[in-house]
Amino acid sequence: MSSKTNKPARQAESFMLPRYDEIALVLQGGGALGSYQAGVYEGLAEAGVEPHRIAGVSIGALNTAIIAGNPPEKRVEALRGFWNAICHQRGWLGNLSAWALPGLDQHELARRWASMIAAGRALTEGQPGFFAPRFPLPLAGFSKVSPSEVSYYNTAALKETLLAFADFDRINDGGICVSVGAVNVRTGNLTSFVNRKMRLTPEHFMASGALPPGFPAVEIDGEFYWDGGLVSNTPLTEVLRDADQKDTLVFQVDLWSAQGNLPGDFLDVTERAKDIQYSSRTRAVTNMLAERQRNACFIKELLKHVPGSVIKADPLFRHAQRLADGSAINVVHLIYRNKSYEGHYKDYEFSIDTMNEHWDSGLEDIRDSFAHRDWFDVPSRDVGFVTHDVHRAKGTLPESDKRLRELSGDSREEEAA
Repeated sequence: MSSKTNKPARQAESFMLPRYDEIALVLQGGGALGSYQAGVYEGLAEAGVEPHRIAGVSIGALNTAIIAGNPPEKRVEALRGFWNAICHQRGWLGNLSAWALPGLDQHELARRWASMIAAGRALTEGQPGFFAPRFPLPLAGFSKVSPSEVSYYNTAALKETLLAFADFDRINDGGICVSVGAVNVRTGNLTSFVNRKMRLTPEHFMASGALPPGFPAVEIDGEFYWDGGLVSNTPLTEVLRDADQKDTLVFQVDLWSAQGNLPGDFLDVTERAKDIQYSSRTRAVTNMLAERQRNACFIKELLKHVPGSVIKADPLFRHAQRLADGSAINVVHLIYRNKSYEGHYKDYEFSIDTMNEHWDSGLEDIRDSFAHRDWFDVPSRDVGFVTHDVHRAKGTLPESDKRLRELSGDSREEEAA
């Protein structure tokens, strides 16, 4: 079922996390890049960290199904089995990167060609256990068909693959709170399917990853749904909506980086536009949280000037006091960083070699994160919201963190690896 990767020998040592009311795993959409999330989860399992809640969109929703649908001791094996099942094994061309010596220019060129060929196979052949070209295609203007038939590919095989690698009775037993996002095609609204409010089936997870026009809309209870990434590719808001009065640790695993190189041709423009489009929601949510915490600190300072007897007697002041108390949210941000050979097709390049490389990148990043033990301390309610990222340049902070530190009188700059 599994195949070995060239993962680093170093492992994340198990350690006791500080007390958090909730540990959440948030998985962004990103197609073939999703094996990075599987690598991150392997590192969490190494360290003995088990999430209480998992929220996913698109490929993140599929990974969510595999994690939540297996007992802790079998989750990494199940993830490996799932990704091996949906990725193309080496074809007659083999791994082109093996034809050239690492470190030389031709190795980079060979790896790029191998990646392009694999992406071309996905477009023309589909992916085993995932999607296949639809034939015949519905012809525009000749007849109207169901939304479940208007797509370039058929995803019927994905249901069987999910059933093979995930136990949906376990997903629905409530042990882990599971939520996945999809867009109602008729209303255009983002819908969250949550296992504590309804019974989740393979269709709910398939709907979350039904990106048009490639994949068809999925019908659930008489409504049709598309990929949740059309509205919000990062389900962080769903988790934080319930974080009031809680100390919450969030592992936010993103597959698209907001930062990147300037484009030099039309293909670069396509790739860069995808990065910006699908990464922007995380920045918006974290900036919103920073602003909310700033307001809570302001209310707290104002309440210091109000007599305690007045606060106790007036329900409006008591409500303000609860808002000011806020919550303590710690976001450990893991962001996939592009390989130099990847192009605009990276989200549908499903070769076994690239899958293993993505997996190893995620495993390395979470291990590096766990090396910073102080990152996992519970933030004080005065600060309320902090983020950490192993790829952040040393001596720099995102604007949201800077504003919070200025407000709390802390002018130190965080060191990041």
